[in-house]
Amino acid sequence: MKAKHQRLSLAILALVALIGAGLLAMFALQDQANYFYTPADIVAKKPAAGQSIRLGGMVEQGSIQQAADGVTVNFIVHDGSARQPVIYTGITPDLFVEGSGVVADGKLTSDGLFVADSLLAKHDENYVPRELEGIDMTGNMTPADTLVE
Repeated sequence: MKAKHQRLSLAILALVALIGAGLLAMFALQDQANYFYTPADIVAKKPAAGQSIRLGGMVEQGSIQQAADGVTVNFIVHDGSARQPVIYTGITPDLFVEGSGVVADGKLTSDGLFVADSLLAKHDENYVPRELEGIDMTGNMTPADTLVE
């Protein structure tokens, strides 16, 4: 076989191997590619108890209950169509309040409770840090914004 044919065969073999590896990775990660499960996804897909997953949704109004130890929090995450009870032990983020978005890393127990290892509080696109409240973000200054010397 000529050297030109050997290089062509090697290139085709490498291309087939690369495509095969990509397909294998896509197949293996198809359920884990989601950034998080919503409560409706948990009801529909029923992840195995003990499997590490990420749960995302909104904290239900009136659902946050602080335990007597001061660091354990029970709350409910909803997505409009399903609800998921969550328990978390640790310091909650400052933005973690009822009605806000939350993403929790953790595991489901066999009785359906989600035990969170970490919480990420999400804010909407209208979020402004406390330090910047009242500042016109367009760059237009109003008389109240002028500096007094």
